[in-house]
Amino acid sequence: MNIFLTGASGYIGGSLAVALQKHGHSVRGLTRNQGSASDLKLLGIDPVVGDLDDSQLLEAEARRSDAVINTANADHFAAVKALASGLLGSHKKFIHTSGSSIIGDDARGNSLNLAIFSEDTPLLVDPRKQARRDIDLFVMSLAQQGVQSSVVIPSLIYGYGHGIQKNSIQIPFLVRNAIENKSIQIVGQGVNTWSNIHIDDLVDLYIRALGGAPAGSFYFAENGEASFREIAEAISKRLKIDEIKCLPAEIAADKWGAARALFSLGSNSRVRALRARRELGWLPVHSSVQSWISNEMLG
Repeated sequence: MNIFLTGASGYIGGSLAVALQKHGHSVRGLTRNQGSASDLKLLGIDPVVGDLDDSQLLEAEARRSDAVINTANADHFAAVKALASGLLGSHKKFIHTSGSSIIGDDARGNSLNLAIFSEDTPLLVDPRKQARRDIDLFVMSLAQQGVQSSVVIPSLIYGYGHGIQKNSIQIPFLVRNAIENKSIQIVGQGVNTWSNIHIDDLVDLYIRALGGAPAGSFYFAENGEASFREIAEAISKRLKIDEIKCLPAEIAADKWGAARALFSLGSNSRVRALRARRELGWLPVHSSVQSWISNEMLG
């Protein structure tokens, strides 16, 4: 298939683009600058220079492609609508990427939420993330308008990427911050827990969804979970930095911004990817983020 991929120079998109080509697909990848376009060419990706605000470009690329995968931005509704406009009535595949922070809470690092969500349970969406969930629901509703749409909702992603961008978000940030401050800094006591997924297992889920996801479906992506205290302890051992410093949420928010401190690092986000295993035969193989930090993460 000829696939149009947004976020091709990013962490998820770049890794996915490499895998798609290995499965015999050709990839046209959206990128914002000419420098990244040259790098994409080296990976065998046909670059499309533009951005998510160019609705005409997105609609045209969607119309000319056999399938569309959006990995660029989970919150850009106008871009999603533009891509959808190019797909209506075509019965082509459209996979949108969301994120499990939609069910994040306000734990501020100090409590473990016992609630665990799956595709089979009602989701308790934080009001601050409702706009993102509305985009998910819009994409799924496209199934009623002749689009083979589905949504992939990754949890905390770890592992090294295979495209231009090698690093994910949460763990590399904690590592950089630890090296700069000579201490592992976490929000609150760090008992808050996130489900997690290795980038290679996540990419495999996309490949399977492209081939067999029913229209209107959504899939969590996870294989294991860990508290941020457990992650910090693994980083501490790997970097040989003994001190783990617990920052009050307010101080962390001042240092890192509220979105990162309260959602990315201070909340609980616990999910189970039941549907991908059941419907797509997805069998993730990486099960421990702590093991990856201890044995594979570059120190």
